Amino acid sequence: MRYSIQLLLLLTLLSSCKEKTIEEKTEVSNINKEQLALKSALTLYASFDNGINADFAKGDDRLYSVMNRKSLDSARIGLYKDSVNIAKTIGKYGDALQFKDKTKGYVFYKSLNNIAYSTTDWDSSISFWLSLDPNTDLKPGYCDPIQITDSGYNDAGIWVDFTKENPRDFRLGVIGDRDSWNPNPEGPDNENPNFISQLIPVKSPPFSTGKWTHIVINFSELNTANGKTELFINGESAGSKTSIKDPFTWEIENSNILLGLSYIGLMDELSIFNKVLSKNEIKVLYNSKTPISAIVK
Repeated sequence: MRYSIQLLLLLTLLSSCKEKTIEEKTEVSNINKEQLALKSALTLYASFDNGINADFAKGDDRLYSVMNRKSLDSARIGLYKDSVNIAKTIGKYGDALQFKDKTKGYVFYKSLNNIAYSTTDWDSSISFWLSLDPNTDLKPGYCDPIQITDSGYNDAGIWVDFTKENPRDFRLGVIGDRDSWNPNPEGPDNENPNFISQLIPVKSPPFSTGKWTHIVINFSELNTANGKTELFINGESAGSKTSIKDPFTWEIENSNILLGLSYIGLMDELSIFNKVLSKNEIKVLYNSKTPISAIVK
């Protein structure tokens, strides 16, 4: 009897080990599928480990500098903004793009082919890491770590910002054509109830000195009556909007991926995809011990 019980326990243990192995293999297989999906969907990737230009780009991979958005014709290829530099070894994985002060001008990548803009049923996602303490590092005024538009934040713009005073909120704006949401403008757009109602605000966001925070912006079906967007912070949903009906009309040649508008802090691992990222894919990016270049190689 004693030997029968021992044999039964041994068989149970072996069965458990086999099941665990199958589960582990399934998990690895799922991760590999997600990595392949990420690789095929990538349109722009800048690790800042090899300088300022993008490691991968479907369009122009070069970083540009300009002193004034109204003078984009005078933009220069390269980094010509004294307050911006590559910070060695202190990035999320390696080096990072560092914004040391609030100064005039912009650095940007061009949107053409680097973001999968469509006049109908537009899906994309944007992933990046930030490191700062908004309440101590930022100077007064609004601050946009990233803003993608052909004209402005209030006119077919996709961006995240920190509000202008402490304690700072973090917000996602996916704002359609100004003529659509604000046909009779009165007062500043950023105080217009129609504008504010479109934002996804996050109170007490989890940013702090010496800590990296992961941001993902998902949006889908823009330029239809069923547009949607969702903000993810550190792998978790921080809010969403549905029924985004306002059109997003771009002159794509004039659209740019602007970085660090009044921002003071670090940015790393900027990645843009031509599809909405699944929750599992977002988790893969957030939990990875290696940069996206290793995930999608």
